[in-house]
Amino acid sequence: MCKFTIAAIVLGSLIPGVAAAQQSTVTGAAGGAVTGAIVGGPVGAAVGGVAGAVAGTVLAPPPPEVQSYVVQEEQPSVVIKRKVIVGEALPEDVVLYKVPKYEAYQYGVVNGQRVIVDSRSRRVVQIVR
Repeated sequence: MCKFTIAAIVLGSLIPGVAAAQQSTVTGAAGGAVTGAIVGGPVGAAVGGVAGAVAGTVLAPPPPEVQSYVVQEEQPSVVIKRKVIVGEALPEDVVLYKVPKYEAYQYGVVNGQRVIVDSRSRRVVQIVR
């Protein structure tokens, strides 16, 4: 009972600070806090909330306009020796292209797949199918 009370308190304290955040960030923080509270108590709730928020932010899908732009553009494919995975950064030698009006995103074509990445970290946000 005490762990659930702590989880509720942690969740309540997160909501005002993330009101303007994307839904996936809020969901990630909430899920991480609850899981952390159940497994590790108050410290687990705090760590889980932060980790969940980060994971939720990284995996947030880009706006539909970004996806549409990437599908329409023609760029050469670059071959890398590993599988492209959402959440992992692309190697520095992979050429990325800007998405007009959306500085937070870039895209590339890797192993024949169009990928949308976070401009700052080069982490794959979405593989466009």
